[in-house]
Amino acid sequence: MKPSTRRRLFQGVLYAVFAVLILVVIFLADWARIRVYFFNLDVAAQTLPEIVVIAAKNTIIYTVIAFVGGLILGLILALMKLSPVLPYRWLATGYVELFRGLPALLVIFGFAYAVPIAFEWRPPGGSVGAGLIGLIVVSSAYIAETIRAGIEAVPKGQVEAARSLGMKSSWTMVSVVLPQAFRIITPPLTNELVILIKDTSLLFIVGLALGERELTTFARDTLTSQANATPLVVASLLYLVITLPMTQLVAKLERHNKRGR
Repeated sequence: MKPSTRRRLFQGVLYAVFAVLILVVIFLADWARIRVYFFNLDVAAQTLPEIVVIAAKNTIIYTVIAFVGGLILGLILALMKLSPVLPYRWLATGYVELFRGLPALLVIFGFAYAVPIAFEWRPPGGSVGAGLIGLIVVSSAYIAETIRAGIEAVPKGQVEAARSLGMKSSWTMVSVVLPQAFRIITPPLTNELVILIKDTSLLFIVGLALGERELTTFARDTLTSQANATPLVVASLLYLVITLPMTQLVAKLERHNKRGR
């Protein structure tokens, strides 16, 4: 038997197994119970409009704050890692490795509870502000590495050409290197934004007031009060409404960059 024939046969078996599994699920599932506990329109209606005007809005606001803060801090850290001053490189490298190695939930918990107790410090914005600081710290570590890679991907000839025209190194970085670097790293930065949207669900650990709840906390609280999983389905759909356009944007940007190269 030819290798191509074996490959097609193997793929056909996989498709058949997948189809059988789908049919088993369809015939064995208790669809009446699933509809009542996961797709109950009455329960879904009770989550509106609060799940949109409060929870979804807060999710977007928290994401924007964490991303902008992480982007600014990440840019500073990336420049420090590329600095000729050795202590700056050590400090930035230690920061990046530390907060990329720690779970985001642990960092948020630390800024919400441990740091205020240890230093008698009240974070701006209360518990939500502490949680957002934790998200900013973690996201900045990942964004810093993305920006550093983008800067190093800019052809050295661009820098040499700018310096030959008499441009200072700082102005070369701002006007020549960074614009090209951000064009290169736009897709991974957009991916980081999508991850942050989902990571806002970790803010539940700081204890959110009714008007501060994001999508996951809102859905969890409603599930508890209604004894029904439909709010989780509604929250999941809203997450998809927010994130799917961004993932499509990432794919489009990647295709655009490939055509550019």
